[in-house]
Amino acid sequence: MNKTKWNTLRQTSILCLLSFCFTAHASINSNEVKEVLLQKYLVNYSDKNQIKNLKQETLLHGGKSVEALIEVMKNGKYPDKNRWVATFLLGQIMGEKSAPFLAKFLKHPSWVMRMASLKTMLALHQTDYGPQYAMLLADNSFIVRSQALENIRSLKISNTAPQVWAMLYDKKNYYQPTLNGKALKTKRTNIIKSVITTVGDLKFEKAKMPLIKMIQKDKYNDIFVEMDQSLTKITGQKSPSKDNRAKRLFWQRMSLNSTIE
Repeated sequence: MNKTKWNTLRQTSILCLLSFCFTAHASINSNEVKEVLLQKYLVNYSDKNQIKNLKQETLLHGGKSVEALIEVMKNGKYPDKNRWVATFLLGQIMGEKSAPFLAKFLKHPSWVMRMASLKTMLALHQTDYGPQYAMLLADNSFIVRSQALENIRSLKISNTAPQVWAMLYDKKNYYQPTLNGKALKTKRTNIIKSVITTVGDLKFEKAKMPLIKMIQKDKYNDIFVEMDQSLTKITGQKSPSKDNRAKRLFWQRMSLNSTIE
């Protein structure tokens, strides 16, 4: 074998060996990354800088962090705030590909995981999960209901408007104050204002007449501004920039015109 062939064979062998070593090293690194991260996600951090460092380290490993993040999300032995962080980072690393997996957590028993999934899917602009968001409009957790509503409003998922409107009739969105043990008049929570705003943003036509009737009544004064704004968005007509009385008259006339037509 001449010198040229020998050198070529030698170089090829070295390249193959280096390739094998690199593959093996990458595999070991991936497993090591998972084990190291899982240990760190077990810690119940109290310092914001520690959480920041955890995020940075996770992102530094990129795709090699995915297995660890999934394990943290699925396993209740990890602190809630770390599972929250893991959910956001999974979305950040995997992007839209993480959406089907994240959607499974919209039914998770923990409100923290439902909430984290909703916020992450909103950040990823996931508009294909309207039915799942709508389901959470009746969630037992107030903040989960609020976030589901925000997802629908921000992503403009108009086919969920009927479920949004139905929130006005859900007792969970009201509270019963008491005085000296005596129940007082039921009050609307702030989520009701968001509901009114959202049906306007979604241009829910079927809400027009009920809103016109509601805006005429003093008992809805606390949501007057939201009703006026939503009627403007639904009808394309703007009420006069005067007092509430003038605005009520404007919408009443519109109601009469709609009935005549």
